[in-house]
Amino acid sequence: MNIEKLELSDPAIEFLKSQGFTKLYPPQADSVKSGLLDGKSILVSAPTASGKTLIAMLAMLGYLSKNKGKVIYLSPLRALAAEKFTEFKKLEKVSLGNKVKVAISTGDFETIEKNLENSNVLILTNEKMDSIIRHGTEWVEEIGLVISDEVHLIGDESRGPTLEMILTQLKLLDAKPQIVGLSATITNSDEIADWLGCTLVKNDWRPVPLTEGVCDGDQITMNDGKTFEIERSLRGTSIDLGIQSVQQGGQSLVFAETRVRSKALATKAADAISQILEKKEITELAKTSKKILSENEHTELVKTLALLVKKGVAFHHAGLNQKCRETIEAEFRKGTIKLLSSTPTLAAGVNLPARRVVISNVNRYNAKVGANRPISILEYKQLCGRAGRPQYDDYGESIIVGNGNTEDLMEYYINGEPEPIISKITDDKSLRTHILSVIVTHPGIKKEEILEFFLQTLGGLQSRKPTIKFAIDISLRFLSSKFLIIKKGERYAATEFGKKTSMLYIDPLTATYFRDSIENVSQERKHTFGFLHLITNCEEFFPKFSLRQKDYESASLMIENNSSQLLEPISEYDCSRSLLALQSWITESTELSLSDNLGIESGDMHRMTESANWLAYCLREISKHVERADLLEELGNLRKRIVYGIRDELLDLVRVKGIGRIRARVLYKHGIKNLDDLRKIPVNKLAEIDKIGSTIADKIKDELRRVR
Repeated sequence: MNIEKLELSDPAIEFLKSQGFTKLYPPQADSVKSGLLDGKSILVSAPTASGKTLIAMLAMLGYLSKNKGKVIYLSPLRALAAEKFTEFKKLEKVSLGNKVKVAISTGDFETIEKNLENSNVLILTNEKMDSIIRHGTEWVEEIGLVISDEVHLIGDESRGPTLEMILTQLKLLDAKPQIVGLSATITNSDEIADWLGCTLVKNDWRPVPLTEGVCDGDQITMNDGKTFEIERSLRGTSIDLGIQSVQQGGQSLVFAETRVRSKALATKAADAISQILEKKEITELAKTSKKILSENEHTELVKTLALLVKKGVAFHHAGLNQKCRETIEAEFRKGTIKLLSSTPTLAAGVNLPARRVVISNVNRYNAKVGANRPISILEYKQLCGRAGRPQYDDYGESIIVGNGNTEDLMEYYINGEPEPIISKITDDKSLRTHILSVIVTHPGIKKEEILEFFLQTLGGLQSRKPTIKFAIDISLRFLSSKFLIIKKGERYAATEFGKKTSMLYIDPLTATYFRDSIENVSQERKHTFGFLHLITNCEEFFPKFSLRQKDYESASLMIENNSSQLLEPISEYDCSRSLLALQSWITESTELSLSDNLGIESGDMHRMTESANWLAYCLREISKHVERADLLEELGNLRKRIVYGIRDELLDLVRVKGIGRIRARVLYKHGIKNLDDLRKIPVNKLAEIDKIGSTIADKIKDELRRVR
């Protein structure tokens, strides 16, 4: 189907052509035939890279040219939301009758930004949309089109229930918005489509054909019947497979089960790949290597990465900070990095295809059972979906490294059907959290109405009514016993504490744990270390790192040094490495020291500070609720210390934009201890201080005028 044949306005057609679209892929054409442009709800179940972003864009163009309501694009991850925002921001140039204004919101669950009300295309994370609904935001009723990306994640234990809740609430809106679900190929897509009230569009077409196979010894058997061999070396089968593809002009993505292995595999590939590079690429990669070193502290991880990048290889995992990950992704997209070894998190995030995907091990560590377990077929399909670069490759290959079990792997993973998506909404934590949010948004609701609502969820469709009723009863008893809700006659309403908990977007169990701890806190002394222990101990805190054998002595010493700040007596067995890292961070430990002493990398520290900042905010809000005004200043200061990684004495200086932890400490050492000192020092004297210089000195003085 040609773009010109679409029933869209001329400006919309011209815009699509300007973006390089001339013809629709089969899944896109099927979506149009199923009523995508006519306001019909559809669920698209198709492989990675089959053009689902254009389906979303067509739905937007079709809706906005005829309607004045809001379009919501839901994404499971911030990085994906940011990618889509850049893509959809281009729609603002198209003349559709209604002026298009695109906005994004992925963070802070407590505030609903004004720009969302004034925009008509909103890119939101699932959690942000849930928070908007909980706040009873009026413009929710104006939503006319909902596009939900990665719908198969409804089966995910942590993220799934939130996505399920918002889709249930949005499909029940009086406005009956058009729903466009975008999903990987899943077994029970017809069940999901029925639940959402969508027409199913199922298509297994890919722009780059994919063959899948297993490597055993030096023999590779593919599912199209072809077999071929690799030249094996001491580097190991996974890397030999990756190198072979690069030698043939492709790029390779090698999935490793752990961070340590992803780094080890990249290291093994480096010398062989460096010999394949062209002169121009070597020059380019040397610049990228220098950039990595200039932008980051020289931890072992960063130094190893910079060294490997010079040789055309890299590794990618959550320990790397955002800057490093973005640099690696950009270079891999450009084709200068030839082989990338990564943990599986990459498959669920950014779009980085390679000609050959190598799955070095089908086992993953499972924290619940404390042992390695085989990955699901659905996860395998997500990994191998990265094979084949549109515009670059005529084919994609995915190869599992086997161990004398070729037939089993072929049968189970390659010929197997992905597991059906099973709702996790009836799990204890999910149910108590979401029942509270339903009661907050529908004060005076009866138990039968709560049951009726949850029967409209996917979990309601997949469970027996008595089972859901029993689970709801247990959650209602818990919420009542902790004074989060009250019952008057047959009707339920949230208490002020219940409302606060729901708006803070935390598990009711965490909220009561915070409340009970704060109520017993003594007055007239600091509690910083105790607050950090409270924060790192709750379920929402992430990532959690347990103590290694060599950390117990440090934990014991840290408890001894900060014993006066504890909320209750604890031993080293009550500590986590995350607690030690946060305490070290707010006492100005460097990234290098955190990496060397605690094995905490900069990417981990960033996620920990984000998580701890949010939980410290929740703690402060709950302190207000229980009328502990004496704790507010300390908790406010703790948040700033977590964000900046500073001691108390630098709090005044970091109020000035452009002064972070390093500059603040340098200024303090030069006797500039507060804003008054900063105002008094002449700009030329300020410029002479190390890490400042004349440009920054001028900026600091300029920003200083804005600080009150």
